[in-house]
Amino acid sequence: MKQITNTILMIRPVSFRMNEQTAVNNYYQKVLDNLTPETVQFKALQEFDAFVEKLKDIGVTIVVINDTKETDTPDSIFPNNWVSFHKNGDVAVYPMFAENRRLERREDVFETLETIGFIIDNIFDYTDAEEEGLFLEGTGSLVLDRVHKKAYCALSPRADEDLLIEFCEDFEYTPVPFTAFQTVNNKRLPIYHTNVMMCLGDSFSVICLDSIDDKKERKNVIKHLKEDGKEIITISEDQVTNFAGNMLQVLGADNEKYIIMSTSAYKSLTSQQIQKLEKYSKILHSSLDVIEACGGGSARCMMAEVFLPKEL
Repeated sequence: MKQITNTILMIRPVSFRMNEQTAVNNYYQKVLDNLTPETVQFKALQEFDAFVEKLKDIGVTIVVINDTKETDTPDSIFPNNWVSFHKNGDVAVYPMFAENRRLERREDVFETLETIGFIIDNIFDYTDAEEEGLFLEGTGSLVLDRVHKKAYCALSPRADEDLLIEFCEDFEYTPVPFTAFQTVNNKRLPIYHTNVMMCLGDSFSVICLDSIDDKKERKNVIKHLKEDGKEIITISEDQVTNFAGNMLQVLGADNEKYIIMSTSAYKSLTSQQIQKLEKYSKILHSSLDVIEACGGGSARCMMAEVFLPKEL
């Protein structure tokens, strides 16, 4: 069983902008007053294409699917929130908090993967939960240890505990729930996605322990990471706002490991943190300033890992 993959699905945006429906509880989004919607889309596309090229240059297999103008999907650039792909041919499709994000779920994405030889056996569809106002937003909400079968999950309006447990029963994972907070206008409010404050590599975890206010929960998370042999690399709440938690470890050419992040995340890291990461992986960073500001998500959110089996 592998924690990291060489194949990544990415969605190329056609009408990227700040999504007013997600801004209600994603406090990382900003309005860029001086940019027209056309300019935001243009700049996001430039960032996206440059990022894809960098990933391809290191030998990562990127499956790029173009978003469509038929639906209003400003956040389609973040596919990891609606789907996850698993090594036995299982796929999970997730319930989304924002109504316009539900339009991102597309059958043709699966057809494209099957066309290039990936095998999809089962689809676990959790989207009915939307009718009850319950959500679990993919590997935004779930940070998966695929080797030790654990699902770390910061509970929030976008990550429901009952759905976490249902996912864990279906996929045979152990749930590790907790609540992670950020300070917004002097108030402690839940961080909307786990993968903003936590990243899991094959031998390490980057995590903002300061955001887990409950000591018991914090201890429990540390216990799980330690018993699975992960070196814990802590980041600060300030670094979280620069998306330093939103990283993903991938496999490049010749099984070389890379940890992928945005340039703002990289610049926020201390030399000591960089040193620790470089023990495990080379670092690749790309500028995603407009995507981060308007979308409130970063490098990790843009990459849906494909672990599906391939036809021989």
